[in-house]
Amino acid sequence: MTIYAKVNNAIVENIIVATPDFFEHFVDSTPGTYIETKEDGSIRKNYAGIGFSYDSTKDAFIPPQPYPSWILNESTCQWVCPVAYPDETKLYNWNETTKAWDEVT
Repeated sequence: MTIYAKVNNAIVENIIVATPDFFEHFVDSTPGTYIETKEDGSIRKNYAGIGFSYDSTKDAFIPPQPYPSWILNESTCQWVCPVAYPDETKLYNWNETTKAWDEVT
């Protein structure tokens, strides 16, 4: 079985699991294209999820941007925080207002 993401206007709207020959008889009159994705992210940079975007130039599924200040890593198509996580032994939440990590107490 293969996993496909239905992409409409560059946004993933649905995920289905099917055999490739499924599309020989499947009729879907709604707009969009089915594009293969893999759970391990071995194709198209990332495993597609509903709400992800699809960049045809990069041939990549890109998750939604978590915060406006986060930057897209062009090679992985993952969002990266502009400030490194401070201490992996503690829990922090990103504060978009201050652009800093706040320790969870």
